[in-house]
Amino acid sequence: MELISAIVFVTITSSIAILLAGLGELIVEKSGVLNLGIEGMMLVGSVCGFVASVVSGSLMVGFLAGIISGILMASIFGILSVILLVNQVAAGLALSIFGVGLSAFIGLKYIGSPLQGLENLHIPYLSDLPFIGKMLFSYDIMVYVSIVIVIVIYYFLYRSRAGLILTAVGNNHHSAYSQGYHVQKIRFLAILFGGAMAGLGGAYLSLVYTPLWSENMTAGKGWIVLALVVFSTWRLGRLLVGTLLFGFVGIMQLFLQDVGGIIKDIPIEFFAMAPYMATIIALIAISIFKKNSSNRAPADLGISFKPY
Repeated sequence: MELISAIVFVTITSSIAILLAGLGELIVEKSGVLNLGIEGMMLVGSVCGFVASVVSGSLMVGFLAGIISGILMASIFGILSVILLVNQVAAGLALSIFGVGLSAFIGLKYIGSPLQGLENLHIPYLSDLPFIGKMLFSYDIMVYVSIVIVIVIYYFLYRSRAGLILTAVGNNHHSAYSQGYHVQKIRFLAILFGGAMAGLGGAYLSLVYTPLWSENMTAGKGWIVLALVVFSTWRLGRLLVGTLLFGFVGIMQLFLQDVGGIIKDIPIEFFAMAPYMATIIALIAISIFKKNSSNRAPADLGISFKPY
């Protein structure tokens, strides 16, 4: 029971960064914009959050710096893709490459710098409960903040008028524009929100999950976010399941490396690539077995909009 509790605990904490960035990308793609710059935004958010925390001595300042840096990176993409109508794929790839280089430059002097990361909460009595205490009441505060964000986004997408407008813009931007909605403004705001969430996810990596800075510490998680949004078929519930699945496979590959027997003869590289293989297999399964219109992407995803 203790092993199960520990696996659930580590699976959830390892999924938070991807979940936060994935929630932001979900909103962006629902608006009809394809942002391939998630990796770069997460890296910049990670390094800016770490540097701000080291300099100020405050983790809160670090999280704010991660969010702001993500917004600034997203604004570059928004200007290029929404206002200047640059190809979204090219702009996103350029932003990702730019983010990799910029983060390495900013964090060059901070590699190996010590930082006291965000500690897990201890709720009297509840955290001490056997089995469920660790699984439910012993996480850091950002895990519970993430749960609140999921609930808010669920309400926004499926219970609010603003969410319906966002979906309408992604499905048919010309029709939405003819109804009087400012398509470019809506998409730009969605992009900024996606950048804020990517920056927050990156900051979580360097301030909580592994409280340190190293170059390319996201290790491709930004690209996994893009795959998971497709895996979820642009549905919030499936995105949540997908992020937990990726986190679980990532943790299990570390656990299996310590198991003896035949498994010990398997190259360690195979275990390292297991989470990414699982994601690819899931995407293939989705593409083969999807049969209804609810699995389709927003109709105008990746298509630039120019007012009449």
